[in-house]
Parts: sequence; C-alpha cells; structure tokens
Amino acid sequence: MKYRKLGSTGLNVSVIGIGTWQFGGEWGREYVQEEADAILDKGQELGINLIDTAECYGDHLSESLIGDYLGRRRREDWIVATKFGHHFHERFTRTDAFHAEDVVKQLDASLKALRTDYIDLYQFHSGPDASFDNDALWTTLDKQVQAGKIRFLGTSIGSNDNLHQTDASGKVNSRVIQVVYNRLDRKPEERVFPSCERQDLGVLARVPLASGYLSGKYKPGAVFDSTDVRHRHDAENTRMKLEEVERIAREEVTQGVDMASWALAWCLRHPAVTSVIPGCKDPAQVEANARAAELVVDAHPQDVASA
Repeated sequence: MKYRKLGSTGLNVSVIGIGTWQFGGEWGREYVQEEADAILDKGQELGINLIDTAECYGDHLSESLIGDYLGRRRREDWIVATKFGHHFHERFTRTDAFHAEDVVKQLDASLKALRTDYIDLYQFHSGPDASFDNDALWTTLDKQVQAGKIRFLGTSIGSNDNLHQTDASGKVNSRVIQVVYNRLDRKPEERVFPSCERQDLGVLARVPLASGYLSGKYKPGAVFDSTDVRHRHDAENTRMKLEEVERIAREEVTQGVDMASWALAWCLRHPAVTSVIPGCKDPAQVEANARAAELVVDAHPQDVASA
C-alpha cells in the first residue's frame, strides 16, 4: 500500500480507501455485521486505513456497522470520514438538513453510531450553495472542532464542477474536497483540481470506477435488474458509456492489467488526487481494489510512505 498526505490536515491516508455506501442497503442487498467485518479486516490486512461513510447511507446504518467493528478493533488504526446534511427516509429518498442545530444532532448521532469520541473528517454532503454559504453552520462546526468531536472539516461537492464551494474552502476551514472523478468523467480537471492544488486541499475521488462501468465486467447492451442502482441510469447513456469503456480497454489499458485496477491507478496519477474511495461488495473486491496501488509508480507531490 502507498500513502499520501491529505492536504493540510497532516493525515497520511492510503491511496485506496473503502467506500461504504453499500452498507446502507441501496446496492440491492443488506449487509450483516460479519460481512462488514470481513471487508474492513481485509482492508486493514492490505494496509488500507481510510473509511468513507455518511449519515444517510441508511439511517446511520453504514456508520453503525463500522462502529460495531471499530468497537472491537483499534480505533487509531483508521481514518474515519463521514458526512452531514441529510435525513434518510427510505431507499433513495432523503431530505436536506443543513441547519446548524440539526447538524449538531446529526454529528452526535454519527458519533454514537460509529462508537467513537471523534470523527477524523466531517464533510458537508452534496448540499446547495445557499446552505454552504451559511456562516452560522460553519461557526457551529468550528466549535465542534474545538470541542474535539471533529478533527478536520471537508466538503463533498455534489456537482463535480462546483468551483464556488471549492474556492471557499479556506473561508470555512474545509481541508478536503470529495468529488466524482474517473476516466469517464474528467470534469474536475478543468477548475476544481486547480483550485484544490492552489489551496493545498486533499482530494478524495469518489465513484472512481464510474459505478462499476470501468470494472470491465460489462459490455454494451448489458441490462441491470431493479435491485441494481444502475437500473436507475438512462439506458442510452449507459450504452454510450459501455461503448467508450470498450474503446478505453482496447486502446489505453495495458495488456494483462485488470481494467478496474488500471482505472483506480489512472485517477491516482493526477497530482491533485490523494486517494480513491471505491465501494466493494466483499473482501475479494477489496483485494482487487488494493492491487491498484501496485500500479501507482510515478512520483506524486503527496507521497509520504509505502507498506
């Protein structure tokens, strides 16, 4: 595993993290504790130290599975990132909740679910600019930092071209930007990444496998059933993406290299990107994701160590 400095936080994070949206049940299956344990244990075995979750992956359900695990392990071995700003109601149904008082309640609920006294990275979760620009929200969050409940603040931007929230990071003491970035969606390279580099912001690349399209498992014409989140995607757009994936596999992926590993390593080549946070259904996928670190060979401004 390789590690990079997460912007100005001083945290050294593995270049491959573990995304845990799947633990909330919206990937078409429910997880029991033993399955979550196996995924996280495999990650730790492979040197992964970053977990990304959210308050609305289920109603703190993903956090609870992680918290049960952390309660039986060494908390200090993990960098835990979670988010705020929504109430979960049912699958794919959530409402905004960015008022300062509500966010403090969400924070306390996240701490309880995660069974921890502190959150390493607490992220504004894909909210509108009007909510982001609320000074009372960030003043309240700064007080939570001072109280020791939060180590660092971050922003998970909903649009991968949200320059407003990225540029305002210094004003609100946000040290990290989380953004959709992958070989099929390079929009952050235009404006968001240059802003991150100017401000020394850490960057977490979410959806680095483009919802699995870059896994190499699917061909044009693939049909996803109603239990699969990709069933909600536009059929014509899906077809075009899979045709582009075929071209990329043919023209860009090194022969003999697993496409998913290549796609994760591709994200990590950009000098702004600190870590990728792919989801994973089981320990085998954690292991496959971790192999991408072996392909990251170029010098990177944030490199700190390897294991």
